[in-house]
Amino acid sequence: MSLYELFIVAVGLSMDAFSVAICKGLSTQKLQGKHYFLVGAWFGGFQALMPAIGFLLGSTFSDKINAFDHWIAFILLVLIGSNMLREAFSKDDEDESKADGKPFGFRSMLLLALATSIDALAVGVSFALLDDVNITAAVLFIGVVTFSLSAVGLKVGNVFGLKYKQKAEIVGGLILIVMGTKILIEHLFFQ
Repeated sequence: MSLYELFIVAVGLSMDAFSVAICKGLSTQKLQGKHYFLVGAWFGGFQALMPAIGFLLGSTFSDKINAFDHWIAFILLVLIGSNMLREAFSKDDEDESKADGKPFGFRSMLLLALATSIDALAVGVSFALLDDVNITAAVLFIGVVTFSLSAVGLKVGNVFGLKYKQKAEIVGGLILIVMGTKILIEHLFFQ
């Protein structure tokens, strides 16, 4: 997987975290430096951890699924992307950012980091099925991109509100669907 492709996947995966960070920025009147670090560390850390776990799971079972691994990667990425699109167009706009009454509290951030990184677990499984993925570099790169975009999302939310939340989720969903389709086409027609 090229650096460009990895960047595209990292941006796609970070769109949920970016969207939630926008909501956090919207609900916080005065941002402090620690808020940027907390949001980036929670979301970036979980976005790095989950693909690593997914990769370990996928690697463990890869010899049993080699014949249809490209279909698994395709289905996982398309389902994740489709779910992101569904959420983007959903009218249900709950504010999950205050699960424990503290917008940056442990429980609230843990729940949001887990919720936004489930997709990354499935992508990690997909990475295990590909031959050309350096998982260490991939998870670090995904974590750094998510850290950065989450911090930016916090500021965007604080300045602009919910205006860009739906667009970010749509872009993230489409990116994952395109990457899944690309993997399937490469395996079916170019191997």
